[in-house]
Amino acid sequence: MTQELHPTTIPAHLGERVNRGYNIRYIVGGLLLLAFVAFLGMQMVQGMSTGAYFMTVSELRARAATLDGQLVRVNGNVVEGTEDWNAADMILKFSIKDEKDGKILPIVFYGVRPDNFQQAASAIIEGQLQADGTFEANNLLLKCPSRYEEEPSEVYVESVRK
Repeated sequence: MTQELHPTTIPAHLGERVNRGYNIRYIVGGLLLLAFVAFLGMQMVQGMSTGAYFMTVSELRARAATLDGQLVRVNGNVVEGTEDWNAADMILKFSIKDEKDGKILPIVFYGVRPDNFQQAASAIIEGQLQADGTFEANNLLLKCPSRYEEEPSEVYVESVRK
């Protein structure tokens, strides 16, 4: 007994390659991923421009014309004897100076006077340079030497008027 083999044929439509185009889910997912990466990139650039970097008083004076209305940080040593505290209006005025060349910048801060302001050695101040050359502070970060610690202690204060 012999078996007869019949060739099987494959239907023609199964052998053809069908070009269905791109799946819309992959396109939308790719676009969302690109948008997220672009957002992260913008946040990094923004963070680097307003991050922990601060200018010295000399750098601020040199770039004064380009900083009109911008929020900046400036660092300097607190000048002894320049403190003017008006408790009734809660206005603190003082000056800081550059460590290198001694340029002085007058500061105006609206808010509570920090308790250890008299002990402050240096300050990082965030705010805006005004047209008259004074610097209106929104935030103060005072560094004060301590008798008991190697590193200076820090005090952060925010302005009540923004």
